[in-house]
Amino acid sequence: MNLEKILPEKGPPIEEVSKYIEKYKNELIVIKYGGNVFIDRNIFDNFISDISILNKLGLSIVVVHGGGPRIKRELEKSNIQSKFIRGLRVTDKKIIDIVENVLIEFNDDIVKSLKKIGSNATSIHSKKNNIIEVIPEAAELGYVGIPNKINNNILLNIIKENKIPIISPLGLQKNQTFNINGDTAAGAIAKSLKSRRLLLMTNVEGVLDKKKKLIEEISSSEILEMIKTETITGGMIPKINTCLDAISNGVTAVGIIDARPKHSILFELFTDRGSGTLIRK
Repeated sequence: MNLEKILPEKGPPIEEVSKYIEKYKNELIVIKYGGNVFIDRNIFDNFISDISILNKLGLSIVVVHGGGPRIKRELEKSNIQSKFIRGLRVTDKKIIDIVENVLIEFNDDIVKSLKKIGSNATSIHSKKNNIIEVIPEAAELGYVGIPNKINNNILLNIIKENKIPIISPLGLQKNQTFNINGDTAAGAIAKSLKSRRLLLMTNVEGVLDKKKKLIEEISSSEILEMIKTETITGGMIPKINTCLDAISNGVTAVGIIDARPKHSILFELFTDRGSGTLIRK
């Protein structure tokens, strides 16, 4: 394999990459890309380029995407006010139809963008190759689901063909579509596949200490302590809970990674330093 041809100019050093390719050879990596960082097309293109590079290096990767900001935009266009309970959007029949359309359109965008630069990808969502069965999260939330069962076979067959599964956070119960929190969907898939890594790409540096300095690596018990002392608060808590749930259910380690710097996924996977916060058991 000619690494020089595949790797970007300002990416990780080739000698480190060779070492890590061996490490991940027979492993699965699940990457969740948050909707918030997708608004900027440059960040989107950088992400597509990194995913394509991983595919060309022979790594087995699964991508789960979000879509919050796009959904918000579409709902505003239709003059629909969203109501949130515990950070989750209350989703009635009208809203679920909009959410489903936005996420499927976005999914197609990712698949087409990857094909354009020479990597084959396959869409997975409520209308095509659905892999997620759900149970309703709570009656008051409407069509918001919790993954109940993941069809690993569909994913593994796509990966065997050297294609990248691109998954929308949508699931079905008796042919009814439910919206799923993107991190929750990615966590459920990573657990089901017992993946080596789950990477949550977001628009923050990672987990920060009291002095707002990035913590490069941390254990579950240390992170629980940080929640207790309120060093970690707000929207970061559900993200952390997804991470802790994944590592106590067969995922080796979870990274919270800033998607804004160029090639942050490559630096995370192929260098000793990584590029965010790595959470281990």
